[in-house]
Amino acid sequence: MEKRQYNIGIIVGSLRKASYCLKMAQFIRQARPQNLRYSLISIEELPIYNEDLETESAPVAWLDFRNAIRHQDGILFITPEYNRSVPAVLKNAIDIGSAPHGKNVFESKPAAIISLSPGKMGAFGANHHLRQSLVFLNMPVMQQPEAYIGNSAEIFGQGCAIQVESIRHFITQFLEAFSAWVVRQKKELN
Repeated sequence: MEKRQYNIGIIVGSLRKASYCLKMAQFIRQARPQNLRYSLISIEELPIYNEDLETESAPVAWLDFRNAIRHQDGILFITPEYNRSVPAVLKNAIDIGSAPHGKNVFESKPAAIISLSPGKMGAFGANHHLRQSLVFLNMPVMQQPEAYIGNSAEIFGQGCAIQVESIRHFITQFLEAFSAWVVRQKKELN
């Protein structure tokens, strides 16, 4: 594997303090592959996107978010599912990052998606709706392995520790594949 370090922003699609998605993000930050540096990019304070506010005095939270994305080599989305789709807060962040027209900060950044659900389907619907948006943003999304984590209420122990060995092993493999994906995509861009 290449020695260069890549900065990866993690966007968590849930605002709950005890969110399974946040726990997964914290686990990943601790278990990261050697060549990826993960940082959480908060979407909690983002005002709802309104094109009328897209002026020289646009909301500071929008500008900070766009700047944080700009400095990443790739993005890992971790999302729950609300009504067979992504939460509104995540869609709002995507809308803010892709605006104004012609200034999409997500452009060409390698991406991957992990979806989690207390149910058995692992937020399959949210995962695929998010993929549709990312294609439009021109983000190369890792195709395999796909990560749908069901029964999320049962996989975490204390803090962000994953207590189910098969899930811990799968996430480790997923992160290794994502690392290789980022390296390959960055080489193709250069």
